[in-house]
Amino acid sequence: MATGYTTTSSVADSLPSVIASARQVREYEGVMPQVVDKVTLGKGVGLTWSEVAFAQLTASSVTELTEFDNPQQISDTIFSITPTVIGVETVITDRVAARIDKGAYTKLGGLAQNAIQRKKDEDGLTVLDSATTSLCGAGVTLTSGYISAAVSRILGNVTEPGKQPIRCVLHGYQIKDIVDELIAGVGTYNVDNKDGITARAFSEMLVGKVGGAEIFEDGNISIDTDADAKGGVFAKDAIVLVQGRSPWTETERRQIGGGANAVFLYDEYAYGERSSGNWLFELYSDATAPTS
Repeated sequence: MATGYTTTSSVADSLPSVIASARQVREYEGVMPQVVDKVTLGKGVGLTWSEVAFAQLTASSVTELTEFDNPQQISDTIFSITPTVIGVETVITDRVAARIDKGAYTKLGGLAQNAIQRKKDEDGLTVLDSATTSLCGAGVTLTSGYISAAVSRILGNVTEPGKQPIRCVLHGYQIKDIVDELIAGVGTYNVDNKDGITARAFSEMLVGKVGGAEIFEDGNISIDTDADAKGGVFAKDAIVLVQGRSPWTETERRQIGGGANAVFLYDEYAYGERSSGNWLFELYSDATAPTS
């Protein structure tokens, strides 16, 4: 028989475990699907979305004495994207459904959709990684000059000029380097103008526009073993997201552990690069975790 004060530790086995709150692990829902050109592959039109581009024609000077005979041939090029299906499966036994805390149980439904959105975003980031031209470079600190250079090359492209809006998607560590550049003169520059880019970067951690490109942060951009990351600058029209069927679900009853429900969530889409090599530039730069 024990002697002494009765405390919570002495009756620990009698205390119920109550989950007061539950949350999903926070993640980026996806930047890329929001900043590219989105189109829908309608029903009854086959598996592939296609777009035809017609080549430029050339005009000629015609004088009063010119017998004009210079026909320009019209030629076309087809651009096609075939959406594919992705999915997430979860299986929850009846015993889990009956025993799990109800507050936690309500959080489970959104996990599959979060996974779909994350993959959709990561697939869009893969397009940035496959750009024909890469600016900056591994181990190099990103500066605003690389962004403005990409914007200039998109708008001034000789083969086919791009147009606004132009987007820049970067990892937060890359954005931090741009912010450091912009606020390097704080204490020297006048930042009383609260609408100025330096004042905004100092107080709001950027964002807005830099060099003519709208800046977006995407934490799904991976950082490699050398602490480098790959973002990109592109005209909205450069990247096309073709969406097929709207997200849909299927359920299946299974005899596992006394009964279980299998839930499947699907989506159908694919990305493609329009005017390849002209309107998209990769920004490959150092992405070391900031310490100051």
